[in-house]
Amino acid sequence: MPKALHNALLSLRDLALAAGPLVLLGLALLAAAYAVLQPQPPRHVVLATGVAQGAYAEFGKRYADWLAQHGISVELRPTQGAADNLALLRDRRSGVDLAFVQGGADVARGVGEDPDAGLVSLGSVFYEPVWLFYRESSAQRLARGATISSLTQLAGWKLNIGAPGSGVPPLVLRLLEANRIEPASIALSQQPTTPAVVDLLEDRIDAMVLVSAPEASMVQMLLQTPGIRLLDFAQAEAYARRFAFMSPVLLPRGVVDLARDLPPTDVRLLAPTATLVAHDTLHPALVQLFVQAAQQVHGGAGWFQRKGDFPNAANSERPIAAEAQRVYRNGVPWLQRYLPFWVANLADRMWVVLLAIAAVLIPLSRVVPPLYQFRIRSRVFRWYGQLRAVEQAQGRRGRAELLAELDEIERHVDRVTVPLSYADELYALRSHIQWVRQRVQGG
Repeated sequence: MPKALHNALLSLRDLALAAGPLVLLGLALLAAAYAVLQPQPPRHVVLATGVAQGAYAEFGKRYADWLAQHGISVELRPTQGAADNLALLRDRRSGVDLAFVQGGADVARGVGEDPDAGLVSLGSVFYEPVWLFYRESSAQRLARGATISSLTQLAGWKLNIGAPGSGVPPLVLRLLEANRIEPASIALSQQPTTPAVVDLLEDRIDAMVLVSAPEASMVQMLLQTPGIRLLDFAQAEAYARRFAFMSPVLLPRGVVDLARDLPPTDVRLLAPTATLVAHDTLHPALVQLFVQAAQQVHGGAGWFQRKGDFPNAANSERPIAAEAQRVYRNGVPWLQRYLPFWVANLADRMWVVLLAIAAVLIPLSRVVPPLYQFRIRSRVFRWYGQLRAVEQAQGRRGRAELLAELDEIERHVDRVTVPLSYADELYALRSHIQWVRQRVQGG
């Protein structure tokens, strides 16, 4: 190995040994902060959706596709609907991390202990209008008219309120309670959507309630079926004032089919807002990603919202997660606009810690130059002790023995390498060895 390269490597080794403790301290602090903060989210998450081919299931697929682009695997858990989703979230052993929940779907209200403790909302994501479809013939027979305009007119009707486990039964019961209607005055059934639609069309029931996005195939079909009417909630504003999770929405005339002018008039509807609910322990980076996914999936225009209306932090029955509020307030983090998610997230969550570690290490780094200098100079100064011992041994030990010891010292010193900036001290040592040699020889 060339002498110059050998010397350079030795200098680098000395610098590494001098700065090593400081580097190790910095790495230890960084590792401890990483372990405590856990800045990187888990790569697998479970999202409870709903019945197959329902709105929740279809939206869940879009979320899974979007998050897969960022390396997050989303497992979709099929359920009967919002009530099942809430039950899974409340059961920590279920493994469900997030779920779609319909406003008013809470079957545990009135319980002394807060059943939603530990749950947060990531925001409202879309409207789920209450569609109460009824047979025109039933209205003529039971209400003495072709149409009805109030839930109070349903006494004596056969009404399907949705399958157990969905969010529809508890919502309908709350609406009936608000109208002081005894459930016993109505023949209530709880069938899934498809069998209930068949029964409605075949006149085995008088009416049925759906709570779904307007894109649902059953909603689209019933809106265009002759003899089937849609309840116009004339008191929609009043319901919205009574229930914070509801909003009055308008189904505009002709929006279903402009050519056939369906519906023939504007129809006032009630719309609970579907929210994305999660455990408050969900990693902040996942909260951020799911809110961004919601903006991509639900941010467009629709029958009941303008572009950009969803997602939002309004009409939520649960507190909004702090990280979700940050996204709604500030938008996509600045670093994510230019860097991959994992890099941007790590920098975003660790920069405060990095500044704190730097504040600790910068003052400590002042000891590195003196320590480096000490290591280099010690290679030279260590031989001065032996050189002094030889000088002080004159008269007590033989000249030949002392000269042999000086030769040994000189052989070791010839192998000492130091950076050029310290070469003067090495040459001074060599000259002092010669000076002692002369004294021994002259003595």
